[in-house]
Amino acid sequence: MPVIQLKSAREIDAMARGGKILAATLALLRGEVRPGVSTGELDKIGEEFIRSHAGAVPAFKGLYGFPGSVCTSVNHEIVHGIPSRKRVLEEGDIVSLDVGVKFEGFYTDAAETVAVGAIAPEHQRLLDVTREALAAGIDAARLGNHVGDIGFAVQTIVERAGFSVVRELVGHGVGVGPHEDPQVPNYGKPKRGTKLAPGLTIAIEPMVNAGLPGTRTLGDKWTVVTIDGKRSAHFEHTVAVTEDGPRVLTALSA
Repeated sequence: MPVIQLKSAREIDAMARGGKILAATLALLRGEVRPGVSTGELDKIGEEFIRSHAGAVPAFKGLYGFPGSVCTSVNHEIVHGIPSRKRVLEEGDIVSLDVGVKFEGFYTDAAETVAVGAIAPEHQRLLDVTREALAAGIDAARLGNHVGDIGFAVQTIVERAGFSVVRELVGHGVGVGPHEDPQVPNYGKPKRGTKLAPGLTIAIEPMVNAGLPGTRTLGDKWTVVTIDGKRSAHFEHTVAVTEDGPRVLTALSA
């Protein structure tokens, strides 16, 4: 049985303070994405900005041995791309930026996929649908619902648009640790799985492929890519389930 760590109102407020730092980090990185910038440069900018806030540290640096602070996944890379000075972004690329922050003893986690210069309309549509799926998943994070309701909401948006949901990778609980129970798949059936309770804090993170849902992991043991080489998008927020509805903790207004 999963062990669910429910958070108090005070703990959720602490997570929101870290989440604001994370939201500001992503906003900064979004503005730095352009043709000619390397993923290694983005990683350096993100890490320095996080550490510029007293007490805040990049949650991913060294986590399970990951070498960077920002997961930078380009085009057909779904998640866990390793930042490198040798990986230079080009016009028309898309890059997913996945960042974690540890602050006041709590973890928050968020991601977004950013266009590099002008991108093809079909790639913009992939980003738009994935962002919409995240919003639907967040809206489903309400008392009385279950984890399956979140997955169902995401899956419905994605598949209606003709895209596919990654099934080997899921959202998760977050807070005291970077990964907690329960798992939060991006597919499911209503009223199935863990029931949502006040104080539950979860990372909801649709990973959406333009083609097939299958994945494989590259030889670096980290980077997960689409099995057919088509593009993938990833959007994520840390969300608290509260009596007043879902509260996004990784927003500038958290």
